Amino acid sequence: MTLKEGIEAYGYLGVLLGTFLEGDIALILGGLCARCTDLKLYGVILAAFTGAIIGDQVFYNLGRHQGLQVLNRFPRLKVRTERVFHHMRRHGSIIAFAFRFFYGFRILTPLLIGASGVSRGRFTLLNCLGALAWATLLGSLGYGMGEAIVVIVENVKEDLHHWLPCILGGLLVLVGIIRLIVWRVRRRRAQRALASSSAAPTEKMP
Repeated sequence: MTLKEGIEAYGYLGVLLGTFLEGDIALILGGLCARCTDLKLYGVILAAFTGAIIGDQVFYNLGRHQGLQVLNRFPRLKVRTERVFHHMRRHGSIIAFAFRFFYGFRILTPLLIGASGVSRGRFTLLNCLGALAWATLLGSLGYGMGEAIVVIVENVKEDLHHWLPCILGGLLVLVGIIRLIVWRVRRRRAQRALASSSAAPTEKMP
């Protein structure tokens, strides 16, 4: 099985599983593959929408039933809890609709929305609208990137199927490097925040 055949056979499943968590990269790559392979853009958008809704409902219900007990087990998530609660009190509906557009808050926000007591019906409606907008926007962005790649390849008079594995392989390596850098930056910020919070009581002691 070639790379192209593998993408066409398991591409929708890969997008669905990838969008269960953060999912931005999986969705953009899915849109790109929809232009460069036989995947359909509407299928990629539907798979991303489904994966996002399933993931968000899981974390919402986890927050609704377990609440902040879950956050106490993950200090790095707890660091951002108060900030999210502050914004939720002021802009609850907007956050329920748009939180997935902010990288790094995809898991934390529905968990906190569930813990805050927002009704299931309200969250589900806003979440579905936000997921549809997100899947359509990023999927189309990936498709546009694929279109640009096709134009570049056609301009150099090369066969798209010959270059596709190299292009996709290079993109995956680039994505991996970016995710590694983002992970390291977030980890360092979380460590500094934890160090500051733990040092604060000590500084108040005589």
